[in-house]
Amino acid sequence: MNLGHLFCFGYGYSARCFAQGLINKGWTVSASSRSVGKDMTDDITFIDFNIINEAVFENVTHILVSIPPDAKGDPVLLKYAHIITENQHLRWIGYLSTTGVYGNTDGALVDECSVLNPTTERSKHRLAAEQSWLDLYSIHDLPIHVFRLAGIYGPGRNTLKQVLAGRAQRIEQPGHKFARIHVEDIARVLTASIAKPDPGEAYNVCDDEPASQSDVVAFACKILETDPPSPITFKEAKKLMSPMAQSFWNENRLIDNSKIKEGLGVSLLYPTYRNGLKSIFQNGVG
Repeated sequence: MNLGHLFCFGYGYSARCFAQGLINKGWTVSASSRSVGKDMTDDITFIDFNIINEAVFENVTHILVSIPPDAKGDPVLLKYAHIITENQHLRWIGYLSTTGVYGNTDGALVDECSVLNPTTERSKHRLAAEQSWLDLYSIHDLPIHVFRLAGIYGPGRNTLKQVLAGRAQRIEQPGHKFARIHVEDIARVLTASIAKPDPGEAYNVCDDEPASQSDVVAFACKILETDPPSPITFKEAKKLMSPMAQSFWNENRLIDNSKIKEGLGVSLLYPTYRNGLKSIFQNGVG
């Protein structure tokens, strides 16, 4: 892969993992921040989100966007679309979206050609943002790629930590399964896309085995050699859930991930939650 300069709009969990992998290969990485003083590191140049100008993008070749949209729209496009469209050096732009744009299918399988029918407000905002970014591909021929992420886990964000903290519940909802993806596999997919760009395309990013929340918690307890919590019904658990948490349970869909394998040649490091949790445990739960 040719070296480049990646600019990250947002430097959260997924962006950080991806960027660090490129830095290790010799790339230059810079990122926007709303708290520059707190984010400074030796490897990355942070720039206040509100004062980005044309000079910042003078040598940028790749852009990753992970800042979530709101009811007003995508904050990056609202403020900086003119700068991005005028950049003549861009070879790749990745927009991180969510599988929530498919809405509820009552457990039916969806792929990238399936109807997009989001049911929550945040997923509707995501779909609108996706379409706005893809418009830049259609109108300005910019190298836009959309990545619809399933539930993200990895070091520092996983069921093992929840079990150890005494916060894990085994919620039983027959027939309900969640799709997941390890953060390192997100980075793997993005890196593969950079090596094989296909502007205008969208990709589902999830592992090979959707699973119930109860099964994942039980497996984490098995790894930790602790007794799993007694299962409770979703109806019981719902009483203590926030509206946002409930919204995840109100949707049930299976995600087809064949496009990242066939289109990008990706081989997942962690094809199931079992592989991922075992690796996290072996490297020290954290």
